[in-house]
Amino acid sequence: MKLFRRVLIGVLIVAVLVLLFALPWWALVFSPMDWPFPMVLAGTIVFAAALVALPVMMYLGHRRHGRDWAARTGDTILGVIWVLFVWTLLGDILRLALAIAGVENPNRARIVAVFVAVVAVTLVIWGYTEAMRLPRAKALDVVIPRLGKGLDGTRVVIVTDTHLGPINRTKWTEKLAAAVNDLDADIAIHAGDIADGTVAQRRGQAAPLGTVRARLSKVYVTGNHEYFGEAQGWLDHMGELGWEPLHNKHVVVERGGDRLVVAGVDDATAEASHLPGHGANLSKALAGTDPDAPVLLVAHQPKQIAAAVSAGVDLQISGHTHGGQIWPFHYLVRLDQPSVHGLSRHGERTQLYTSRGSGFWGPPLRVFAPSEITVLTLRSAAP
Repeated sequence: MKLFRRVLIGVLIVAVLVLLFALPWWALVFSPMDWPFPMVLAGTIVFAAALVALPVMMYLGHRRHGRDWAARTGDTILGVIWVLFVWTLLGDILRLALAIAGVENPNRARIVAVFVAVVAVTLVIWGYTEAMRLPRAKALDVVIPRLGKGLDGTRVVIVTDTHLGPINRTKWTEKLAAAVNDLDADIAIHAGDIADGTVAQRRGQAAPLGTVRARLSKVYVTGNHEYFGEAQGWLDHMGELGWEPLHNKHVVVERGGDRLVVAGVDDATAEASHLPGHGANLSKALAGTDPDAPVLLVAHQPKQIAAAVSAGVDLQISGHTHGGQIWPFHYLVRLDQPSVHGLSRHGERTQLYTSRGSGFWGPPLRVFAPSEITVLTLRSAAP
């Protein structure tokens, strides 16, 4: 049974890869456009080489202690072919419109090919620029009815999904930390997926996070990608950088005589990692807290909201989704998560804010899903 399952998964992966490459190849190279044979041959070689290179580079680059050059290559191929695939499908709408208008091949096929190529190149260049830029600040007021007046106006600044990885982004992290400091945080939060790789690999890129300032607290929780590397190592290292690792625990912040519980839990995948002592445990995180105090929970994945609702949490902060990162991938994300981006309400008391994230994973592209540094201003319902 296990062998059959592995074979089936392998066949599905191959089928998806072939489909991803075959449709753009047909639209750009082989459909009835009457390209000269050398152009058809060259295009076919390029697509075939990319098809073979993608799984090889992803394996070499993203396995434990993988090679950064391979990850950069595989990630770039994946991003480009996804954009080409999506716009090849959308190009069929133009193909149909041209057919209705009476445009014959090869002109019809050539117009569609040029359209797909131009849009794809434009989106890849723009998407790369969006991925590598300093995230824009996104500000939002969140009313928490149980919040005391002394904490009204508390500024919570959130970064998440920084994914420091194969592309050295030390300068980017320096700018990110400076931007957070400019936002004058009372509470600073890193909601997980700090890096792809071990502390030893990404120490330099993460170092600027040690300069982040917050008046009341700086907290960090693990994301799923920490469990691909060394989750405990990142918890320890963030502690060394001055952040409070909320490894199924909480801190209490106070101002004006009012208190707010800031709790954090491990990522939803932590238990499956079989790392001793790891696994999301909200009961442990809230142990000993005042049941009348409002609770802000940091949990990497939005789908951890079910436990938060059961526990009567007031506000959960999550990341993980990247807002889909490369349109229209957010439709697939929505199949797994209750929220892709923004503020939503769950149950009578609990609200969830899902950040699009500050960095990117894999393909260095963000298309119609801009990165963000989130500034939530907590408001009391009291007049």
